[in-house]
Amino acid sequence: MIRVLVVDDHPIVRQGLVAVLDDEPDFAVVGSAGSAEEAVALAAGLRPDVVLLDLELSGLDGVAAISRLAEVSPDSRILVFTAYDTDEHVFGAIRAGARGSLLKGAPTEEIARGIRVVYGGGSHLEPRVAAKVLAEMSAPQRGERPLLSERESAVLRLVAEGLSNKEIGRALSISERTARFHVTSILNKLGAGTRAQAVALATQRGLL
Repeated sequence: MIRVLVVDDHPIVRQGLVAVLDDEPDFAVVGSAGSAEEAVALAAGLRPDVVLLDLELSGLDGVAAISRLAEVSPDSRILVFTAYDTDEHVFGAIRAGARGSLLKGAPTEEIARGIRVVYGGGSHLEPRVAAKVLAEMSAPQRGERPLLSERESAVLRLVAEGLSNKEIGRALSISERTARFHVTSILNKLGAGTRAQAVALATQRGLL
């Protein structure tokens, strides 16, 4: 039996996932959480086999939660669930330790297949994303790869100007939640605890 923890901050989505997964004969949904903090607390006690994790959580976001989950339940495989079909979101999660990703709206069969694949030690990625991951891994190394993506660099410049997540979202025509996601990713990559520290570290490293 594959023990699954479902994490999503939308109650209806979370309840729907629990319902469809409970119908699978080889799954047991051992818990559900509406925030990353709650997920970490539950995972520490439940030690699920697979965590189905929404990336766009309020508060501590999904990417930041992945390392926390790995600390409290190192044997749990993490499969991220996202509404954004963008490389930056998926790569951020994979770099943090996720074993694969699913798009919200995926059919039940695909969700179940993804859970079974990562439980078995594999990775579940869309072919387009998988191809890009393989290309990056096999590409000849010609010096250091840029630490930040182009979008993250654009966000960082706006952070340095003192803009809020909402203002960054407006400036780049993205949602406030997506802007927050990028800011968190930047802080994680730079090893910064605050936005001000991120700007200082980025300046020292020639990223600004």
